[in-house]
Amino acid sequence: MMQHKQISNWLFFTAFMVFAMAIIGAITRLTESGLSMVEWRPLIGSLPPMSEAEWMRVFALYQETPEYKTKNFGMELDEFKNIFFWEWFHRFWGRLIGLVYALPLAYFWIRKMIPEGYKLKLFIGLILGGSQAVMGWYMVESGLVDRASVSHFRLAAHLSLAFVIFAYLLWLAFTLSGRIKEQSSFCIKRHGWITLGFIGVTIIWGAYVAGLDAGLVYNTWPNMGPHWIPPELAGFTSIFFDPVSVQFTHRWIAIVTAIVTFTFAYRITSFPLAGMMLLQVGLGIATLLSQVAIPLAAMHQGGAFILVGIMIYHLNRLSLK
Repeated sequence: MMQHKQISNWLFFTAFMVFAMAIIGAITRLTESGLSMVEWRPLIGSLPPMSEAEWMRVFALYQETPEYKTKNFGMELDEFKNIFFWEWFHRFWGRLIGLVYALPLAYFWIRKMIPEGYKLKLFIGLILGGSQAVMGWYMVESGLVDRASVSHFRLAAHLSLAFVIFAYLLWLAFTLSGRIKEQSSFCIKRHGWITLGFIGVTIIWGAYVAGLDAGLVYNTWPNMGPHWIPPELAGFTSIFFDPVSVQFTHRWIAIVTAIVTFTFAYRITSFPLAGMMLLQVGLGIATLLSQVAIPLAAMHQGGAFILVGIMIYHLNRLSLK
């Protein structure tokens, strides 16, 4: 039906905006801009400072943060404006996504265009978006009190929720678009969900790498300096906290994930999935060897979203015989 097509197109567009948000978020993190805005003003904070006095006020607030005192002491106002822009733009884009989702949802709801059984599902999308805003501030808050960086666990939660929202929107969009299902066995479908699970774990550890700046140590491949197994890998707990151990864990989880993904792609004959997985591995290695060059790192994060999108497409199309 035409109204289903309109709703699915709206969901696809919103998912694309979430994808763009992830790229903006990656740049914000890589430029160390995420802690430049120390106030959370959801309703009245959509505009940047409009006067010199307001700029001085927000700069003074930033000068009280651990990041300024330990990393950026002596920063000039013009330098502060540069990092402020990315965090402001990141939050502005988030507000824009909220409007792009909420206003059409209200329109479709009032016009009674939402298919039966989808009102709650679409409302859940709105709740997820609001939860992401709260999670974002919860993450930022962890770097404003007694540390000069955000908690890598909160960063992982924030990024993971972005993937959940992206995948959820795509799932609804693919379902409403009425694409023909492909017959498959339970074994193949289970293989697909396991593959998505491995990708999810790899993404979480990638967030740990980003949060701990673990990509800046041992910028060699395939070994880590002279070692295959770094001496810093002292125990199970270190894979959550020590930067070297976190990078090592992310490397090998990614290799296992690639193998699982390649086998699934082979079983369903998906060249796009196999090609994207190969490209994502290449981007990860290139990001490491470049000592986390911003363009490569941003593309690596974007590649993860594309990979998840391809997986959601295939899992949505697979139906049991």
